[in-house]
Amino acid sequence: MPTLKTCFKKVDYELSGLLHYIEIGDIGLPDIQRPFVWPNTKVRDLFDSMYRGFPVGYLLFWENDAIDGVRQIGSGEKAHVIPNRLIVDGQQRLTSLYAVINGQKVLDVNYRFRQIEIAFRPRDGKFEVTDAAIRKDPEWITNISEIWASGKSSHKLVKEYIQKISLRATLTDDEEERISINLDRLFDILKYPFTALEIANIVDEEEVADIFVRINSEGVTLNQADFILTLLSVFWDDGRKALEEFSRMSRKVPEAGIPSPFNYFIKPHPDQLLRVAVALGFDRGKIKSVYQILRGKDPETGIYTAEKREEQFSILRTAQEQVLHLTNWHQFLSSLVGAGFRGEDMISSQNAILFAYAFYLIGRTKHHIPEHILQKLIGRWFFASSLTGRYSSSPESAMDSDLNRLKGLQSADQFTQKLEEIISGVLTNDYWNISLPIELDSSSSRSPITFAYVASQILLNTPVLFSPKKIADMMDPMLKPVKKPLEKHHLFPRAWLERSGVTDLKLINQIANFALIEWPENIDIRDSHPSVYVPEIQKRFSPDDWNRMCELHALPDGWSNMSYPEFLIERRKLMAQIIKKGTEQLK
Repeated sequence: MPTLKTCFKKVDYELSGLLHYIEIGDIGLPDIQRPFVWPNTKVRDLFDSMYRGFPVGYLLFWENDAIDGVRQIGSGEKAHVIPNRLIVDGQQRLTSLYAVINGQKVLDVNYRFRQIEIAFRPRDGKFEVTDAAIRKDPEWITNISEIWASGKSSHKLVKEYIQKISLRATLTDDEEERISINLDRLFDILKYPFTALEIANIVDEEEVADIFVRINSEGVTLNQADFILTLLSVFWDDGRKALEEFSRMSRKVPEAGIPSPFNYFIKPHPDQLLRVAVALGFDRGKIKSVYQILRGKDPETGIYTAEKREEQFSILRTAQEQVLHLTNWHQFLSSLVGAGFRGEDMISSQNAILFAYAFYLIGRTKHHIPEHILQKLIGRWFFASSLTGRYSSSPESAMDSDLNRLKGLQSADQFTQKLEEIISGVLTNDYWNISLPIELDSSSSRSPITFAYVASQILLNTPVLFSPKKIADMMDPMLKPVKKPLEKHHLFPRAWLERSGVTDLKLINQIANFALIEWPENIDIRDSHPSVYVPEIQKRFSPDDWNRMCELHALPDGWSNMSYPEFLIERRKLMAQIIKKGTEQLK
């Protein structure tokens, strides 16, 4: 029996050495990692930990001097076209360190190159993300990149900083010494020691992908979708690139006449698009289970084979092609518009969008439901799942359950009936008359109920409160005025409530105390009680127009003379009924 040998070696580096190898292109980024950097707060925390001498984890490299599909870190030219060592684990840390210390731009989550600026205050050794206030404070070094980019010695940097600060206030000897020590320590962060485990170049791509998954499987650094993207990088690189390109283009306003995934609802990430493909191709909501499938594991024998792997990837290819098809994408998004939603400001759950898209594709590609029927059905499904927060808690389990209910359906009618059955089982009379009014007892600024209420008003062709204009026309996401045309208005103004002894913001900012009005109107009303401002406004409208406006805004008869607690109770009931009427428009 052959002896198993360790496939890696341990190598120690100083940070300066690592950065040098990245600079010349000897260390590069393999395509089994995503091209995104941390948010600036995590970069700040990384520098703070290293400055204090805390451990920040080991790195994992792969020795390989002949591989295609490799990205370099940063945006400059490299001396080595093909790196000899590829970063398998630790890319976020090294990219962040390289970017800050060398002042290099990096590719961010929106596929744009940007600069990371971290500030440092020598007096107390504090790090912060640079903002406008820090830029105005001379005590801060607003961009620590300048410390190393200047080429100056630590002695000269300390001297210049102390001279600058001394112009504002006299420093004691102790203060000067503390500043000097802290700046020296920051300057010497280039000596910070890293340990790297380097995988031998005899290890192939599939094994490296497996190691990558194993070392992250017990942590929280990567989610299951990242594992699948790892496999795509090894076995279907074009598929991963297609996901990334779709994601990138969804964030970019297209030129006139150029087809694009750009929209006003969602800027999907590659892993989110992958989730839709997995749901469509494998009827799975839990993406974790798909990793074994794509590795080529036979569910009967438990044996991995290349034939089984190719068979499963063929299914994924077909599903992903449908997910990224622009006609499918925009037809689905139009069903959201048809359901009264107007953009991302009305979306409380991206999962609700993604899973609704999966159901749209199942209905379109597997059951060939006519588009005019499918549009209404999916719009109603999205409305119901968003309203009830169906995918807010344990979304993968909820999606798995829904997909299991759809398995074995043979026809368009069966699919339609099953979704309608699920919707009706949730949106019962008890829900409309009891549960929803209770749930409206909330002050959440991004409640899905609020968005469903506004969507219902759009479906019901509701005018803006105290205006002949329509809410739907005023909420066009393509309009980008300096000031939003509609504002949430306290029907019982906050200042009046506070004068009356109501100071709890949760009570003042109740969903039932808000209505959409035009911003000039909001300014004119100020802090008057409804019994004062309503009669004056009512004079502008005919009795029929006024009554219809009040009905569509769920305002009880005589509401302006009600007590505040009574008003909230009655309006919640009417708001629930407006939402119910909205859903009925989608049948």
